[in-house]
Formats: sequence, C-alpha cells, structure tokens
Amino acid sequence: MDHQDPEPPMGASANLLSWQEVESSWLAAQEDGGLNLAYQCLERNIHAGRGEQPALIWRGASGERSVYTYDDLSRGARCFAHALERRGIRLAERVCTLGPRRPELYLAALGTLRHGAVYAPLFSIYGPEPIRRRLELGEARVVVTTERLYRERIAPIRGALPALQHVVLIDGEAPGAESWANFCAGPEDPHPPALATRAEFPALLHFTSGTTGPPKGVLHVHRAAAAHIATGRLVLGLEPGTRYWCTADPGWVTGVSYGILAPLLCGSTLVVDEGEFDARRWYEILSSEAVACWFTAPTALRLLRRAGSEALSGYEFPALERIFSTGEPLDPALTEWTQKHFGLPTRDAWWQSETGAIMTAQYGDDPVTPGRMGRPTPGIELCLGHVDGDTVQPVETPGETGEILVRRGWPSMFRAYLGAPERYREAFADSWYRSGDLAQRDEHGELRFIGRIDDVIKTAGHMVGPAEVEAVLNHHPEVVECGVAGVPDPVAGALVAAWVILRRSPQDPVRLRRDLIAHARQRLGATVAPRELYFVEELPKTPSGKILRRELQPPGEPSPSAGGG
Repeated sequence: MDHQDPEPPMGASANLLSWQEVESSWLAAQEDGGLNLAYQCLERNIHAGRGEQPALIWRGASGERSVYTYDDLSRGARCFAHALERRGIRLAERVCTLGPRRPELYLAALGTLRHGAVYAPLFSIYGPEPIRRRLELGEARVVVTTERLYRERIAPIRGALPALQHVVLIDGEAPGAESWANFCAGPEDPHPPALATRAEFPALLHFTSGTTGPPKGVLHVHRAAAAHIATGRLVLGLEPGTRYWCTADPGWVTGVSYGILAPLLCGSTLVVDEGEFDARRWYEILSSEAVACWFTAPTALRLLRRAGSEALSGYEFPALERIFSTGEPLDPALTEWTQKHFGLPTRDAWWQSETGAIMTAQYGDDPVTPGRMGRPTPGIELCLGHVDGDTVQPVETPGETGEILVRRGWPSMFRAYLGAPERYREAFADSWYRSGDLAQRDEHGELRFIGRIDDVIKTAGHMVGPAEVEAVLNHHPEVVECGVAGVPDPVAGALVAAWVILRRSPQDPVRLRRDLIAHARQRLGATVAPRELYFVEELPKTPSGKILRRELQPPGEPSPSAGGG
C-alpha cells in the first residue's frame, strides 16, 4: 500500500474539498476495509517512514523530558489494547481517563481507540459527584487515573458504579485498583491486535460541562479522522515534523481533537506539558521546543498578558509561525498583544463539542481582522439564519444577527447525545445543525461572534451581545478580564451589567468605574454600554474557561445553581 501523503495547499478553498476524497486519499486504506482513528494516527505514519520521528515530547512537572517516537506510541497503544482485550472489554464499551498530562493517558486514549472501545476523557478538577454522573451516564468499564484522584474522587463513589470493573493507576497502587504496569503486563504478541472498527463505529464520548443541567454525552465516530486531518493541515498548517503545542486540558474536547488526534494524523510532533500554568515556564517551552504552531485559549493569553513583559525577558521565538485560540471569544486586545510581543496575531477558531472539529477560523493567507471568527473551514457549509420549528430563514444582510447553522453531514458531526435521542433531534432544523450561537457576517464575508442565544441581553427593545461589550472593556488598560450579563430592570426589562477584574487595586474606585462606563459608551453607544459595573476578584467559569454568565449576580444576591456540576 502507498501511504505517502498528498500536500494540499494551506487555506484551500472550501468548494474544492471533498470529504470522500479526504477519506480515500489523505487517510490510509486498511487491510480490513475499515477505519480506525488510532491506526490512522500511528501505523499510517509508520508506513510512511515516520516511525523514528518524535511524535510526543513530554515535559514533566518536575523538569523531566521524555521523547516518544511514532513507533513508541504504537507499541504502547497496542499494549493497552491487548490489556483491554484480555479483560473482555468489548467493542464500543467506554474507557475513561482522569488525570494530568501524563504519557500513560495518551497511550490509554490511543489504545482504547485501537481496540474499538470508546474513549471518554474526564476533567480532573471535578469532584466525586460530577464524576459519578459522567461515569454513570457513560457506563464506564475502565478508568485510568492517579492514586490521589482515585482515593479522592472515585473510591467514595465506587459502590454506585456497578459497570466500573477496572481502575488503573498510572503512579501507584491502592485497594480496588491496579497499577498501570500490572494492567498492561502480558505475553509479548508479535502481531498487533486485530482492527474491528468501521468508519461509523463509535469512537469518542465527550461530556459537556453541564452548567445548565445534567451533562450531555456527545458521541463521535471514527470517520471524524477526516475532519481532524483536514483542519489540522488546512487551518492549523500542520505538516510532518511540525512542532505543535496545544495547551488544552486532555479532559476537554480540544485536548483530544487538537491535543492528540489532529497533530498525530498530520504526522506532527506534539509537545505536552504536565506542569501548572506559569508564564516563564510557558515561554521557555515555546522557545526551547521550537514550537511552530501554538493552540491555546483567551484565558491563557490573558494570564500571560497579566504577567507583564518582564516574564518575556530573555526569550525569543524564531520558530513560532502561527498562534490559534479557541474556547471563548477572542478579544481584539489579545490579538494585538501577541502581534506586539510575538510578531504574530492570534487567529480565532470556533467550534463546539458537537461539531468535533473547527468550523470557522482565520486561516491560510487571510489578513487577520481582530474581533472576527474568520470564515468557514474547508468542506463546511455554514449559514446564519432564523429558526422557527423546522423552518430556516437565512440571513442575507451584512451586519444582521442570526444563529450559526452548519449543514449536516461533515465527518466529525456528533452522532448522538448518549441516552437522549429527543434532545439530539432538537439539535437540528431541517438539514442544519443548530449551534445556539449568534453571529453577524460583515461585508467581507467574515463572521463576528455575538453570543449564546440564551446569553443575549434584551434591554429597552434592543438585543445586546455580551461578547461585544466584553471585548471593548477588555481593551481598557486597567482591565484584565470581564464578564457581561443582564440584570433585571422594571422599565427596560434588563440592564447591561459588567463584572470586571482589574490589573491593580484602584486608588479611586468610583472614578475608575465612571471612566470604564464612559470608555464603553464612547465605543458602543449608551444603549449597548453597561449601566452597572462591579469590581470582582474572579469570574465564574466552566472547566474549559467559558464565563458562566448566568452566575454573574450583583453583590449581595445569591447565584443560581449551575446544575450539572
């Protein structure tokens, strides 16, 4: 079989991309006639001559550094797949990971996919109750975690999880669990485990944060590989050997789709850092590991900006070519900040757990317009529209707000909400997936994010998108970050209010509050600018960094329950 990769041009036109062609030409044919994500990530690259190329560079929290080649990852994944087979884990049963960025978690993810089980990552910051809900919903058979997390988060709820048969500890032993070494121990098998998956077989289960109710289990299939490799190449610009760093937690969809799958499908070298956030540590990694493409989030960029230019002192980044951001709206101020300090603008990318891959981005040779979401990625048909039942009325006028709708049928489109078929049907109108996000299209065809449908503030007959107000306030030199929401008002229905984190304690809080409101009014107008403004130490957020606007309350008022933990 010829596994040499074609070289599509970065930023190729969407109407030139055929998903069938991507699947047949960019992915490798498998002898069994099926499609398996792990095979495409690993063996396909090995057959293309990249077996000895670094696939993963791991930076430990205590200063360790280990390099894993594609051959190494393939052997480790096959070993874990054999261990699942020996213990009777069947096709499509769920295997979860809960822990820090350790190499074992990446081997477990790839081994699970190769075996044909479904990989379901969990956030390690969740407490026992949110973890129980997710393990129960997914009927998890295996959990890979650390000794500490097992004792604190899983052991107390073990009795409520009859489906959970195996707990594997990557760093020790404990009653009711076994070590990674013991779990994977077994006779050497010269033959890789047989592949058993087809393109439409379940592969990934992502749990949404559940901030407005029970968590949703978003199910994806092995065919998603086509969207991951296409966006990796055509949007992120990944090629064989590209040094790439995705800072997302592996418990989040970005940490899987773009922290494991897309870079490996593209034959790139993935940089993984186990350590906690530290500005100088991050700058050292970007510099010493010669990172060419850096994929991060606005929250992380704000923390770097807050650390000041002193943290940058002594570091240079000659290898860095592209910076991308996702997870929440990208403030123009952050794009301008990276342009100033790195010589590169940050490019926005929009997608959701349900889309499985990037749907819009600022990519290719397009000039970067701060405050824009870019354009649809290759192969994606997207429109803005108003939805009434099953009827979609497209928005044609530039500047008019509409819901972001994506024509169903792209490879990484989710196939189900686990156990909630009616909820899944409600996610579509006619042949369009309803994102629940609002945007506008400018005269150049670029999209501008407005906000979630439920977050838009209706004030005195006007519709105000919180993201627009946040972007203006975040541009003020005294503001680190802010959140915007509506507060009830008997006359206007709601007033626009802002909760602001400051760079430093203000000498005159009353004057600064007045100045910030005036700053917003000058740029947004009196109707859109906040009428109320509160100084806070932190903002309520989901584990992936999105602001929980429903929990923003005036001082002295209780926050509503967030529901699903």
